[in-house]
Amino acid sequence: MTDRSIALEIPLGLSPERRNLLTDLARRNEVDHGADFLGLVLSGSAGRGVATDRSDLDVYVVLTDAGMRGRQTSRSSAVDEISVTISSLERVPQFGTNGWWFRWSFAWAPVLLDRTEGRLQPALRRQATVTADEAESILVEHDRLDGWLNYAYRALKNDRDGRPLERRLDAAESMPWLLDVIFTLAGRVRPYHKYLPWELRQHPLPHWHAEELLALLTATLDGDPSTIRTTFERVERLCTTFDNERTEPVLTPVIDSWGEELQLLRR
Repeated sequence: MTDRSIALEIPLGLSPERRNLLTDLARRNEVDHGADFLGLVLSGSAGRGVATDRSDLDVYVVLTDAGMRGRQTSRSSAVDEISVTISSLERVPQFGTNGWWFRWSFAWAPVLLDRTEGRLQPALRRQATVTADEAESILVEHDRLDGWLNYAYRALKNDRDGRPLERRLDAAESMPWLLDVIFTLAGRVRPYHKYLPWELRQHPLPHWHAEELLALLTATLDGDPSTIRTTFERVERLCTTFDNERTEPVLTPVIDSWGEELQLLRR
């Protein structure tokens, strides 16, 4: 879609009203910032084709450092206009920091306008992906693998000891840890829960069929012991694959450290 000197690549599925909102937003930023206005990224439900009538537009306005001075995020019922510099997009927040939570905002988000000479798309891709070194840090240093093992083990121990409520509570508590493990092993940032089924279906994870994984997650929330053991078996294999690509194993030692208690996790 072309508007005078501003050519926006707006997803076809958006309504005329929302297309007009984006065009007006681009015009205004062009007037306000001129050469400091570097791009637009559409995030949220609209950017992923799952918007409802009640969804707003989540738009990242990409600016130079100079253009960012004095600029604040603007929110309304129709549009959330979030300002960000290209230099900040090229800095990758680490797991456990405040910025980590926002990294998935840029996953699969269409670029409406790019005047960065090719810097914007790689920056968005990097925000949403996890390197092997990052994965090791997340899974080992931040204990996401061991934490999941702990809750899975506790759920199975409660099942063994006839405590069904406690089994379900521990299984449910294991879920964020498990999702971190699964997505980190795939080299991706875990999506917000709202978008989990969408991402699994539209952008499948390697080694996990979308409907199979969604069924495993649902059964895990119910505390099903056989599902927890099946998931452990799958994750253990993926950890071995990860280690085979490293100079030294880092994940299998975490699993092996559980010793005889692994008997409860294995079939």
